[in-house]
Amino acid sequence: MLSDRHWREILGHAERLRRHPLRELAAAEGRAQAMSLSVGPIHASFARQHLDAQAWSSLLAMAGEAGLDTALRALFEGEPVNASEGRPALHMALRDGAGGGPVAAAASAEARRARERMQALAAALADSPVTDIVHVGIGGSDLGPRLAVDALRDFTAGRFRVHFLSNADGGVAARLLAGLDPAKTAGVLVSKSFGTRETLLNGEALRDWMGGSERLYAVSANIEKARAFGIGEERVLPMWDWVGGRYSLWSAVGFSILLALGGDNFGRLLAGAAMMDAHVRDTVLAENLAVWHALTAVWNRNALGLPTLAVLPYDPRLALLPAHLQQLVMESLGKSVRNDGSTAPVATSPVIWGGAGTDVQHSFFQALHQGRDIVPAEFIGVARPAHGHDDSHRLLLANLLAQAEAFANGADPGEPHRRHPGGRPSTLLLLDALTPEALGALLALYEHSVYLQACLWGINAFDQWGVELGKRIADGLQSQLAGQGEPEDPITRALVAEIRARWK
Repeated sequence: MLSDRHWREILGHAERLRRHPLRELAAAEGRAQAMSLSVGPIHASFARQHLDAQAWSSLLAMAGEAGLDTALRALFEGEPVNASEGRPALHMALRDGAGGGPVAAAASAEARRARERMQALAAALADSPVTDIVHVGIGGSDLGPRLAVDALRDFTAGRFRVHFLSNADGGVAARLLAGLDPAKTAGVLVSKSFGTRETLLNGEALRDWMGGSERLYAVSANIEKARAFGIGEERVLPMWDWVGGRYSLWSAVGFSILLALGGDNFGRLLAGAAMMDAHVRDTVLAENLAVWHALTAVWNRNALGLPTLAVLPYDPRLALLPAHLQQLVMESLGKSVRNDGSTAPVATSPVIWGGAGTDVQHSFFQALHQGRDIVPAEFIGVARPAHGHDDSHRLLLANLLAQAEAFANGADPGEPHRRHPGGRPSTLLLLDALTPEALGALLALYEHSVYLQACLWGINAFDQWGVELGKRIADGLQSQLAGQGEPEDPITRALVAEIRARWK
């Protein structure tokens, strides 16, 4: 955790750098090379962040003094880094990327056994008439698998078409099922507790439409509830309390990914993440890509006081990445209380948002270029496309490079309405190609960066108590909307009355 002295030092660097425009810093000789790292299929350029060598050296020194190396060792060895719940966080074990301690080794063995069961169930499904899979889950039980299947659509070697159902609105389920054949459809219900209301309601609709539960599968820690739903234990895959939902796509939660991509490509996804795990685990802080990423995020949030981050993938296959990162980052880092129970002295999670280029250039980029608020950006590009349309890909990459340059440097043609102030910091992550390995490495990078940011702020990246309060209130409101009692809160009581009046 950074000390008060560290925060004062960071703010001192920021104040000094206010006198140096970003375009001036970025023009320094050798900066592009000095502020870039390449790890596996990812080349990362931090050259357009509003930092100089002095500030960067200070940040790296602070990372060492804050004990990030010790924090990483604790994570990989399976120590209880989830302090409020007394648990380890062993999502790395799901892809054999954890350390060698006994807790991590036991978790890796469990994960391998689960993958063997996933492969066996997939093989049995391949011998059936099933052509379509409906994946039912919400939050971490939906966003990661949905992103992976969509991003890796060029690798759908499996015979199954996978569809996702998360929203509680019954119309979504009705529209999805209208285009499927119940005799050729199987369902995968994903809920750790098997008590998530949205998932159970959609699961019930799916079960009724299919005429039974014989082709329903569950991913859950609650075998008894799954069995009561009609799903035999042989069709229940495990979930563990040492993996949070937003870190779980590598586990049996990714059963639908395996069905869509095939076992080999699912293994490649895990291998890419394990490669990034090894880099983060074994590389000194000064050359560690996750450390660079985390330090940059903390610098922008606290030294520069920038409250949001725009995630801008310049590949439509990554269009769902901002949504996945909204949960990963904001659920992990949206805390104001430190591990010791004290109030965090600085702001923590940025608001994550974004969209896929070049479409978003014609929507919100105007505000990013000429609005009063400075919004840092994370550009993600793909060097080699999965198609033969070279002209279109060159245009896409030209726009990516141009926007990052324009954000940083701006332009002043002498006419105020045409002035672009520049000074918008950005990081550019360039993938060799969008392969399963590259996607795995990219997502694992973000996971490790989030953990390191939490360590710098002294907060817990692995609990999410804020999610529970609204759920508890909603449980009571369901019956009150049906006329069974009245809400205590006067505003809610008035709104319930308005809704009931419109049902008459």
